[in-house]
Amino acid sequence: MADIGTRVLLAPAKVNLGLRILGRRPDGYHELVSLVAFADLFDRITVSAAPGAEDALTVAGAFVSALDSDNLVLRAISGFRSIEPGFPALRIHLEKSIPVAAGLGGGSADAAAMLRFMAGLSGRDPMGEEIRRLAASLGADVPVCLEPRNRIMRGTGIDLDAPAEDFAPQPVLLVNPGVPVPTGAVFGALAAGPVPAGVAGDETGPLDRNDLEAPACRIAPEIGTVLTFLRELPGVAAARLSGSGATCFALFETEAGRDQATRIAEAAHPDWWLHAGVIRNWASDELELPA
Repeated sequence: MADIGTRVLLAPAKVNLGLRILGRRPDGYHELVSLVAFADLFDRITVSAAPGAEDALTVAGAFVSALDSDNLVLRAISGFRSIEPGFPALRIHLEKSIPVAAGLGGGSADAAAMLRFMAGLSGRDPMGEEIRRLAASLGADVPVCLEPRNRIMRGTGIDLDAPAEDFAPQPVLLVNPGVPVPTGAVFGALAAGPVPAGVAGDETGPLDRNDLEAPACRIAPEIGTVLTFLRELPGVAAARLSGSGATCFALFETEAGRDQATRIAEAAHPDWWLHAGVIRNWASDELELPA
């Protein structure tokens, strides 16, 4: 195993550009098809060898107070040790810039960054089946976050199409009204029936909608307010909810159009969380940096 040293891992936020729920499976999970992209918004994880025999995690950033004590980073480390028992203890500092429980996969991205780092250090393929299955055991969004590139995810999240390598960066405005929207409650409000006979997970169909948008708006009407506002902004190409929310996104043809819309949103709703950036493919050498 290579020397750990001190490394900085970047965990980019996931954006569901489109999300179809095909139905509820007999095991209780939902069969889905989603077109996923990744933003230039990321959590930062600094990793080094721990001085003792136990892992040590510290957290900082704007969204620390919303973190669950059962942190996905520690669960990812524990899970990886089930396949690599001798992996040394780690000291981890997590800086949260992605809103928590907001439809952006922040916790999933953090877990994926740890798995990607530990797999690489152990000579394993981070996108190999063993790591992807471990990732899926941590959460439906973790496998797609292992390699943050534009692609379609299927099934319960473990089945991934090849990435769209020619995906061009696109200006985006992310907006969160600051309301909690539990994922379980949104799926409960959706009340999906069984997966219809003859519907296969390799079907794509239209991905210009999010089937969770309507139930999320019923639970948190503020989401509908955000979407109405975004869709009326000048220069908007599309605006939808990401995942189960409450973060919404608006896509623009130009950065100038995005920036104009951002100024309008900041003036009209100073209490909303905003991120003006791009969605793009991340290269593997961008995701791990020297300290």
